[in-house]
Amino acid sequence: MKLRHLLLPLLFLGLTFSADAQDENYWQQEVEYEMDIDVDVEDHQFTGTQKLTYHNNSPDTLHRVFYHLYFNAFQPNSMMDVRSRTIEDPDSRVRDRIQKLPKDEIGYHHINSLKQNGDAVSYSVEGTVMEVTLNEPIAPGESTVFNMEFESQVPRQIRRSGWMNKEGVELSMSQWYPKISEYDDNGWHPNPYIGREFYGVFGSFDVEISIDSSYVLGSTGHLQNPEEIGHGYAEEYDRANSEKLTWHWKADNVHDFMWGADPDFTHTTAQVPNGPKLHFFYQKDTVAVNADRYSQEQLRQNWEQLPEYAVKAFQYMSSHYGKYPYDKYSFIQGGDGGMEYPMGTLITGNRSLGSLVGVSVHELIHSWYQGVLANNESRYPWIDEGFTTYASALTMAHLFNDGKGKNVHERSYQSYYNIIEDGKQEAMDTHADHFHTNRGYGTASYSTGAVFLNQLRYIIGGETFDRGMKRFFKEWKFKHPNGRDFLQVMEEESNMVLDWYYQYFIESTKHIDYGITSMLGVDGSTYVTLKREDLMPMPIDLMVTYKDGSKEQIYIPMRIMRNTKPNENPDIPRTIKKDWPWVNPTYTVEISRSPKEIKRVEIDPTKRLADINRDNNVIEMDEYMKPAKN
Repeated sequence: MKLRHLLLPLLFLGLTFSADAQDENYWQQEVEYEMDIDVDVEDHQFTGTQKLTYHNNSPDTLHRVFYHLYFNAFQPNSMMDVRSRTIEDPDSRVRDRIQKLPKDEIGYHHINSLKQNGDAVSYSVEGTVMEVTLNEPIAPGESTVFNMEFESQVPRQIRRSGWMNKEGVELSMSQWYPKISEYDDNGWHPNPYIGREFYGVFGSFDVEISIDSSYVLGSTGHLQNPEEIGHGYAEEYDRANSEKLTWHWKADNVHDFMWGADPDFTHTTAQVPNGPKLHFFYQKDTVAVNADRYSQEQLRQNWEQLPEYAVKAFQYMSSHYGKYPYDKYSFIQGGDGGMEYPMGTLITGNRSLGSLVGVSVHELIHSWYQGVLANNESRYPWIDEGFTTYASALTMAHLFNDGKGKNVHERSYQSYYNIIEDGKQEAMDTHADHFHTNRGYGTASYSTGAVFLNQLRYIIGGETFDRGMKRFFKEWKFKHPNGRDFLQVMEEESNMVLDWYYQYFIESTKHIDYGITSMLGVDGSTYVTLKREDLMPMPIDLMVTYKDGSKEQIYIPMRIMRNTKPNENPDIPRTIKKDWPWVNPTYTVEISRSPKEIKRVEIDPTKRLADINRDNNVIEMDEYMKPAKN
């Protein structure tokens, strides 16, 4: 493992980082892309030149680099194709579709030339990864320039990127260019593209895209020449004078670049107060894919209502988790569902209003958790997806019922319980591409990731958790945090030791199950015995409800936590008991009132504890005291 925290000057050009970072010696790489792309919309091909300036801010001398060539995945017998045809539960959007692609519908990147600092350099391509052997090693603190000429074919839309998606959008251009792999303290990450998540180098993009003049583009970054291309970016434009237009885009402090294009896009905008300008690109006159469910007019109205919800969602997220740091975000109809990219998303639009808002909210929240807190999605999928699922549930509750009602994370908990019951659970710490099933990946990353956060809120307390989430964003924005970095923030914020929680819930598949096994009255007091039925230890919130209507909280911390959480409900008296050593399977609590005065005793009334069997968590005293029937 490389030294992550070696003293090294930061040479980042244009990237600004928080002064409150956990380690001032943190380093990461930086890139500058300049690309000139010429698109043939009839044949779904394009030629391109790419100038890539690579800054080695690591303490290591680099003798090789790697590029991702994502479009090569869309060829028969690619790793994505084979994986989809052999996994137990294939993605319904993929299945065997890649295997059946004709030659003019496959995807590819052909590298015609590659130079380092002006001299030809050797390279080899295997599937979606290109390995480059450097003529000149890149020493710590040094930079090098790669110049590439390439030609590519856009695949028929199957997974995320491609042409002519199921809603008739012509071009969904994500993972569309040769992209250099990330190098960090764990070395290179040239993961083959099999269908999961991504990891990229922060930097700048300067991209010119020449395309048929009838097309309207939405993209990462800012348009530099709106007066030249029109289409909602300028008041007037006469397209009759040109067969092609060149759209010039720039983006800073991002780790990827996405665009979408269609001749029928409508482009509208909305301004978030004290926030970004939102752009919406959709087919106003699209024909509903599910015409029996949605009419063309309904779909149009849904897209017209989306901006109002999107503005409120950005306001909510900026208020609760940290201010969105860019001044633009685009919602672009396209792709195969919803997928996040810096400063924008590709989403399908043939949806009910609730579904359209839901997918938009989920993807915009990824601007916090992956777009700005740019963790390695392949290695830690639960960070970006779990955090986003957690925040999405709260944001949607805010939008549609003012945050009131049932437990907003109930679906995540139920998904977690279901996969355990079915015997299909896999550890959250599994690499995204290496889950045994798609369901195992989805549940671990999305649902269990959200449960991890809500349960952490149970452990350290709500106010502490909320402070920690804001601090995590502030200190790690525009960086590549991992799970332990997040844990360190929460440990410092709560003054607790939390490594045990990470080890049990992230790195294992051990479960929580606590129960009340007995209650005994002695000399005017009640002794309640609790038992840890399964392997994972947790602190316990015990709520006692008395027959006179009063309540008492009993809090049992764990010894290995080394602290207690604040009282989250100060209106109810709380008694803190002696801590529970995790090696002890049982623990007896003394309540200083007789059993006759007690109505109910319950473990974790907030239901944030992911207890796999809640049937033994509650005792109703009148039922408990009934004589046993013969």
